[in-house]
Amino acid sequence: MKKYQDLAVLLLRVAMAINFLSAVAIRLGFWGPENGNWPDFVAYTAKVNSFAPAAIIPLLAVVATTLEILFALLLLIGYKIRWVALGSALLTLLFALAMTYSLGPLSALSYSVWVDCTAALLLATMPVCRWSLDGRNTKTIK
Repeated sequence: MKKYQDLAVLLLRVAMAINFLSAVAIRLGFWGPENGNWPDFVAYTAKVNSFAPAAIIPLLAVVATTLEILFALLLLIGYKIRWVALGSALLTLLFALAMTYSLGPLSALSYSVWVDCTAALLLATMPVCRWSLDGRNTKTIK
């Protein structure tokens, strides 16, 4: 099984990073204005967090976006993978719970947020991958 484990960890890191960056690209209008923009994302954040006071919705949008960018970049370079994976799992768990509460279970299921959360948890359990900054700092990797 170890034969494919490094490749699987690398691909999982890249897929998670692309997933985060694509979501950010939509809300910043990089996929074209017809696909999304910042004001639409802030409005969606308010819908997803229907239980939160309106005054903190812009802050939630900024924090979520900042964490997604940070986690994506760290996953791509492979730095502090275990901690980033746990942070990603927590972030996506919070997304999934908020979506389920505010929009119903189909919303989180349709966006595969539960799968993202589980994938991040799985990544956190993996040994250090040789194709990462973490792996370059570990002498036991061959």
